[in-house]
Parts: sequence; structure tokens; C-alpha cells
Amino acid sequence: MTTPARLTVLAGPTAVGKGTLAAYVREHHPEVWLSVSATTRRPRPGEVDGVHYHFVSEERFEEMARNGDLLEWAVVHGRAKYGTPRRPVEEVLASGRPALLEIDLQGARQVRETMPEAFFVFLAPPSWDELVRRLVGRGTEDEEERAARLATARVELAAAAEFDVTVVNDDVRRAAEELVSWMGTPVPTTNRD
Repeated sequence: MTTPARLTVLAGPTAVGKGTLAAYVREHHPEVWLSVSATTRRPRPGEVDGVHYHFVSEERFEEMARNGDLLEWAVVHGRAKYGTPRRPVEEVLASGRPALLEIDLQGARQVRETMPEAFFVFLAPPSWDELVRRLVGRGTEDEEERAARLATARVELAAAAEFDVTVVNDDVRRAAEELVSWMGTPVPTTNRD
């Protein structure tokens, strides 16, 4: 019989590089299963449905939430809804394969309520100025959305103490390897009290 694996939850502020880190893990650590979130937002250039996100209508998303098909979900930056389909996560964990959720702070808090045994990793930027540079540099949001995301990011940065560990994303390869190394270790008790 296979021993169930532990779920790792990666969260952090907007533009910190959660998606970039997850892409590195996907490419270099195929043993780690990455959850694909559902979202009501429109795809960004280069994003593929079913790979980066499951792009769904508002109606479909609401149906999934109503039916309990989402492990967590939230309205992010006051705009789009994001959520984690529950069944694929449960199936992968039961198979013994390590699983990674790359989600926002609201979602991480919901997962802590439903799966407190999960391991929670906060991804932090090297500095506030670098976070702003990354957000502006990716050019995927208009000025109004950037302002909303930065306001949210200030609040999210203050939540780092809620997580088991903090990984600083100063270098994608280094940060991703640190994340993967944490996935195979016992949950520390330092920030859980």
C-alpha cells in the first residue's frame, strides 16, 4: 500500500515569481505534481488552458464552488476568481506522489483550515523595489490593476509569519531547489505556534 504524500502549498504576493518557480519545478522535477488552478480570468499571452490554468466561465466556477469541487477558492485582487480542483489533489496525494499548490494567500489560509497537515511555504521577493520592478516589467496589467496588486502585496507580505518557512526568490533556480528540498522534510514547528 502506498503511503499518502504531504501537500506543499506555495503562496506569496503578486509578481513574486510563484508561476516562474512552479514552471522551473515542472521542468526540472517531474516527480512533483503541480496542481492546475481554475480561474475566471482571461488567459495571458502564451498561457495554455489545462497547463497553466483551467480557464472557466463565472457560471462553471460558481457551480464547482457550490458542489464542493474546490479545495479552496478566492476572488483575487477584487477581480477574477481562482480555485484548486479538489479531486486531482486528493488522488495524487493518495498515490504517494509529492504535490505542490501554487496559490494566493487567501487560498493558503483556506487550505490550512481543511488540511492543516500540509506544509506551507511563503515565497518572498528580495526587496519591495524588486517586487515593483517585476510587476511593472511583465507588462500584463494596466496601471489600475498594478496599483490594486501592489496594495494587496503590502498586506500579503505581512503574512509571512503564518507559514512554515519563507523562501526568498532572489534566483529562480536556487529558490526552486530550496522549495523542492523542503518538500521532502518534516514540517518544522517554528511558525506553527
